[in-house]
Amino acid sequence: MLERGLNNQRVRQLNRQALLRLVWRYKRLSKSQFSQHTGLSIPAVSKILQELVEEGKLSHSSENLSSRGMNSGSYQIPPQGDYILCMNVTPRSIESQLCDAQLSALGDFERQPIEAPTPKALLAAIEAVWHRQRQRWPRKTLHLALGVHGQVDPGTGVSQTMPQAPWREPVEIKYLLEEKLGIKVKVDNDCVMLALAEKWQNPFNRKDFCVINVDYGVGSSFVINGQIYRGSLNGSGQIGHTIINPDGLPCDCGRYGCLETVASLSALKKQARIWLKSQPQSGQDPDSITSAQLIEAWHRGDEQVIRWVEDAANAIGFSLDSFLNILNINQIWLYGRSCGFGSRWLEAIKQRIGFNPFDHSDGVNRNATQINFGQLTRSQQVMGIGYLYAEAALEGEN
Repeated sequence: MLERGLNNQRVRQLNRQALLRLVWRYKRLSKSQFSQHTGLSIPAVSKILQELVEEGKLSHSSENLSSRGMNSGSYQIPPQGDYILCMNVTPRSIESQLCDAQLSALGDFERQPIEAPTPKALLAAIEAVWHRQRQRWPRKTLHLALGVHGQVDPGTGVSQTMPQAPWREPVEIKYLLEEKLGIKVKVDNDCVMLALAEKWQNPFNRKDFCVINVDYGVGSSFVINGQIYRGSLNGSGQIGHTIINPDGLPCDCGRYGCLETVASLSALKKQARIWLKSQPQSGQDPDSITSAQLIEAWHRGDEQVIRWVEDAANAIGFSLDSFLNILNINQIWLYGRSCGFGSRWLEAIKQRIGFNPFDHSDGVNRNATQINFGQLTRSQQVMGIGYLYAEAALEGEN
């Protein structure tokens, strides 16, 4: 059932938002489907839908979505709107997926390796991808939605820190690209991108859940009561900087013994390089070790790699155990290249977590703790950042 306010105007506002949220999630719905999802009567739904169509926020199609009953057609976000080019951006690669006005994928998902030694080079690489798509769709306006590694201010669109980059100064990505290209640009953290992808494209999510990205670093993003939680300094979800060992290795954040120094792929590759330098007879160049080689060695049963990876999984489990009890978020989705270590790695994380003292369900009901690999494709993950535009449209209803 929908939330009811204290007056009719607030109730109507909430009902409008609910119908628009459903359209962004399901793309196209009939009146009866709106009614089923919301609990509102068909006449109430019809009145709100007519209002949204008249305002240009929805469009009506005569296509019937049901073989039963009268044909009242279906409703959708107007398809003639501007397109959104979604990107996941690092100094080493740009992944991109073009979406139409309804945030449905257009064309193929693309990944392009780049070399960006400076902020100017990174912006030029982003512009090049945009111009390539612009040539394919010369009559369409293509706005940008960018997921960026590190700390981002989503309001100003400033990349405040980008750990993979050789530079340390903030980069005004939003302002510079809007000024240069004459389009709208939205920017947020790459873990927020994953959380938005899960929120809008996975119908089985709870209102409270978390995504963990174990890749170059270890990042996370929380969704609480259906909303992305960023914190006042946009630093929420920095699980990678949970201190595991105060006397541990130095971290890029300036502290010592953070989770990233033990559990990230960059930390594992560093361990492998140090070990290989002590084993000159191996014949392998320590500086050439890759994440794919580590994952392959794990599956092959290499004893050294097994020990490192199990230590990493234990550290992740330890950190998750702490915030499971503090925040009581019992649905966690794991993403990132470390997921290539597979089910054995996942089970090691779960074993370290143990159990949630507030979970008395014995794993039977739907609220039992769930920690699993995310199931969205990489294209869907990158499309998640495009939902910044959907959420901005919904905020306009407030």
